[in-house]
Amino acid sequence: MPSVEIIIPHYRGIEMLERCLNSLAETSYPAMSICIVDNASGEKEAISGLKGTFEALRVVSLPSNRGYAGGCNSALFSSTSTYVVFLNDDTVVDPSWLSCLVNAAEEDGGISALQPKILSLPAQRSGKKVFDYAGGAGGLIDRLGYPYCYGRTGAHTEQDNGQYDRAGDIFWASGVALFARRDCVTNLGGFDEDFFMHMEEIDLCWRMRLQGQRIVSVPSAVVYHEGGASLAEGSAEKIYLNHRNNMVMLLKNRSSAALFIVFPLRLLLECAAAVLYLSTGRQRIQRAISVFHALFDNLRCLPDIFRKRRAVQAMRRVADPVIFRDAPVSIVLGNMTSFRNAQRRTA
Repeated sequence: MPSVEIIIPHYRGIEMLERCLNSLAETSYPAMSICIVDNASGEKEAISGLKGTFEALRVVSLPSNRGYAGGCNSALFSSTSTYVVFLNDDTVVDPSWLSCLVNAAEEDGGISALQPKILSLPAQRSGKKVFDYAGGAGGLIDRLGYPYCYGRTGAHTEQDNGQYDRAGDIFWASGVALFARRDCVTNLGGFDEDFFMHMEEIDLCWRMRLQGQRIVSVPSAVVYHEGGASLAEGSAEKIYLNHRNNMVMLLKNRSSAALFIVFPLRLLLECAAAVLYLSTGRQRIQRAISVFHALFDNLRCLPDIFRKRRAVQAMRRVADPVIFRDAPVSIVLGNMTSFRNAQRRTA
């Protein structure tokens, strides 16, 4: 059987990590190993104790917190497995999840990354089946670079009634549980560590798509996600990272012809987002400032962003009209109402 290493970046919450490991211990796929990346968690002793409890477990200890992207890379480039899974430590997995993913990958060598169906763990505790906000049944993107998912658009997540139970191509696989061919990810240089956290997996999958590689959903594999373990939904820091990283991702991966039209429109929509944050909700001023902070930081880092862009575009094999053939022009205008309603609920 092909080997699979589960890479789990960990920053805090040893009980949550232990719950994740206990769940992985029930996985039916035998050729599995686990790597915990200690992102300067301060829980080194407790993690060492886990190493004695779980078989085939290695630990990569980092002197500072390198975020999701840097943490995953530190384990990725020291791994020797055929496949890797980048897994959040606030997840619980179904026993057959990994077998389903491996079987799908083995059927088609053109598939570079796969995503299981990701459901909400809090909803599951109350007996409900609701898609998780961070990945749903597979990631998509519109022509302006705004990501969304099967099972989630804007702030709304759907009940899982089997409506997305057919496997198929997606644009990106969620970093909550991203299954990939190790050599494919290493050949692309891994995650962009400047992202730190949020949207680095979308950037990675976009680069895969530019090279003609496929990303596929496997809804027969199921993972449950707690959500909000790293940063609270709606926090100023999370808003900053999402807006900053989304624009970097767009500048790196979109074609020059498309950027000529898309980028000015995105700048207007970023300003509109800041106004919406300012209009309602807790920490309204901090949230609005976060958007402009993100824009300012991107402006300051433009030389480095365009250096990366040149490298990405030099490896491009597929044109944008092919990649975005079935993508909607924009989901953001339809999300304005959902956004305002969600803000009012938190006010």
